[in-house]
Amino acid sequence: MAKLNHLFVCQDCGTSHSKWSGRCDDCGAWNRLVEETVRSKPGSKKIQTEAFFSPLSAIDEDILRQQKRLVSGIEEFDRVCGGGLVPGSVILVGGDPGIGKSTLLLQLVAALSAVANCAYVSGEEALSQLRLRADRLQVNKAAVHMAASTHVGHIINALEQLPNLALVIVDSIQTMAVESLESAAGTVSQVRASAQEFITSAKKKGHVVILVGHVTKEGVLAGPRVLEHMVDAVLYFEGERNYDYRILRSIKNRFGATDEIGVFSMENQGLTEVKNPSALFLANHQQEVSGTAIFAGVEGTRPLLLEIQALVAPSYLASPRRTAVGWDNNRLSMILAVLESRCGISSANRDIYLNVAGGLKINEPAADLAVAAALISALKNRPVPVGSVYFGEIGLAGEVRSVNHTEIRLKEAEKLGFSNAFFAVPRTPKKNKQTFGDASIQVHPLRYVLEMV
Repeated sequence: MAKLNHLFVCQDCGTSHSKWSGRCDDCGAWNRLVEETVRSKPGSKKIQTEAFFSPLSAIDEDILRQQKRLVSGIEEFDRVCGGGLVPGSVILVGGDPGIGKSTLLLQLVAALSAVANCAYVSGEEALSQLRLRADRLQVNKAAVHMAASTHVGHIINALEQLPNLALVIVDSIQTMAVESLESAAGTVSQVRASAQEFITSAKKKGHVVILVGHVTKEGVLAGPRVLEHMVDAVLYFEGERNYDYRILRSIKNRFGATDEIGVFSMENQGLTEVKNPSALFLANHQQEVSGTAIFAGVEGTRPLLLEIQALVAPSYLASPRRTAVGWDNNRLSMILAVLESRCGISSANRDIYLNVAGGLKINEPAADLAVAAALISALKNRPVPVGSVYFGEIGLAGEVRSVNHTEIRLKEAEKLGFSNAFFAVPRTPKKNKQTFGDASIQVHPLRYVLEMV
């Protein structure tokens, strides 16, 4: 007869405790311990296997050839994954409810089913509901194996019956449950155990598993933090509901670059790829308006041009407002302090509003110079030079520091018709026109922010 073990598991960090307490001893969270029951079979023992080591050069090349990436044909998704899906890998995809995770993955599995054997497992929808979505996306003719179940053991047994399986979609991991645990689906123990079963199956059989994860109200993936360490890649699907575009962002990737993005547009018949996102974000740009500057940024390996908007208004409050949307508010305060102390441009008694047009969030320090240009333009009420882009990091001494990927930033700016670039170069060129690779653009080297003023 199976023996029941009662444990108290923290829903934030996943640490198990023998008795309940108000505070988790591991992560310090309060009132997050939930009782869970584990059924252990009598006489069951852990199987211990011996470990063997071999030289790195002795790995068979035939095995390496079998690790050829699966290219789905959706270029934006393949870009984020590092050029395609690696066989045997496990990917975790998270995002807000209704953002389009299931739509994207259904389109992905339908596109890949033309060249490989694929399966889609849903724990949230019935098969009839999946068919309705497939009809709307016009992929109802795809040769995809569909299943609606939440029992992990039954799902893995059914997957083993499919020959030459290449891709498995599990939507979502929070709805899955294993038989050995008495706790409800979605708890820390169930999420961790269910993910481990799918990971073991993927490594053993060599197929790709994509797990869909829910996010909390704080915007992080629900479940234990160890879940992100267990998988090979973590992708976030994000976007503003007021805009049609969606961004797939790579947070972790063992087989490719991190901070890579893929841009999609939500249409009536599903998600479509955006080949030139810079033109999308600059669609409503007006050069003659003061308080705007174009930032030549890089997301992963992709150059991206964005519009930085600044607005200055008289303040009638004791402490003027400093509001930034899509940008770090602390960094905005730092740039305003540099402009006042190093350049003599005062922003006292004025409310400052900064916005990244299109709702995109920027974390790159290279946007400092574009933010400074927009702020100076708003404070002086003078538009920036026509056809100009800005990128560079600003130090506390007012110096402009050079950043990486200068060539691809300039190439993207030239492709969209920009003729001037303000940034810091390692060496001041003798002429105003300098060639960086294949891109030729009017260069305005800066050493200090005061030179731009």
